[in-house]
Amino acid sequence: MRTVTTLPSATEIVAALGREPVGVSHECDYPPGAADAPAITRSRIDVDESASSGDIDRQVRETADTEAGVYDVDVETLDDLEPDVIVTQGMCDVCAVDEAVIEDAVARIDASPEIVPTDPHSVGDVLDDIERIGTAIDRRQQASELRTDLEARLEAVRERTADIPPEDRPRVAILDWTDPAMVAGHWTAELVDWAGGEYGLADTGERSRPREWDEIRAYDPEVLIVAPCGFGLEQIARNATDLTEREGWAELTAVRERRVWAMDGDHYLNRPGPRLVDTLEALAPIVHPGRFDGPDPEVTVPFDDLEGVTPAGERESAETESRAEVDSGP
Repeated sequence: MRTVTTLPSATEIVAALGREPVGVSHECDYPPGAADAPAITRSRIDVDESASSGDIDRQVRETADTEAGVYDVDVETLDDLEPDVIVTQGMCDVCAVDEAVIEDAVARIDASPEIVPTDPHSVGDVLDDIERIGTAIDRRQQASELRTDLEARLEAVRERTADIPPEDRPRVAILDWTDPAMVAGHWTAELVDWAGGEYGLADTGERSRPREWDEIRAYDPEVLIVAPCGFGLEQIARNATDLTEREGWAELTAVRERRVWAMDGDHYLNRPGPRLVDTLEALAPIVHPGRFDGPDPEVTVPFDDLEGVTPAGERESAETESRAEVDSGP
């Protein structure tokens, strides 16, 4: 069964079911060997890791508004791969090549592969996708077993937070972009709920979207997690001032109480595949540290521990000293 995947989460699902994709997207990097397969997609955005989140957002918006779109398919390579199945997505044409682009490419190759689109907006949708993909690539039994295992891990966390009353559930905000500030949607609300928190800025299934900073300040999260889509921890550190230089940052409860965390949004929160369970297992000890062992540092670390980030207390001291110098005059 020659399988091509056009987004990282699909590659992870196919690999977890025991198939090695013969072609992947240019963004696929997990499992580690995935990047060795031919890439059948490419981005029209010329951005390296040093680019700011604001610059990336600007380029994406400008490119998405063109007829060509953000991504392109290497039709010649796709033709050479002779796929039986292509797993793609219809959720976000900014995140990865979408179903319509793939359909156009398939119309120009000799093979007639089955196109399996994914469009998950909840954890249940992701689990359903695993079984649909398993059926398409002749791995139905493996898909059923994987789903059972993932559901057991999810339930293990839910059981430990089910008795937490509303008044003991901290207000949680998760940002999946920082300039502009965007609140993570889709499956995030239910992950936070299962971790024992309150997610008051978005409902399950709601798409991620930009928010006014004043709206986030008014919500005043007690726990804040920074997990930009496509960013690992190092890139979050390089863009930390998107948040730390915003008006009112230091007054947020999460900042004052040192409950701001950075999460590898690229590999975890924003990939609707098996590792969403890892994301929940990392969220739970952040939201309720007294009930769980600390999170995996490969997944998430305290925001103040990022290289180059000035801890909140030191920022406040520096700002106070600066104001005092100005007030004292010459």
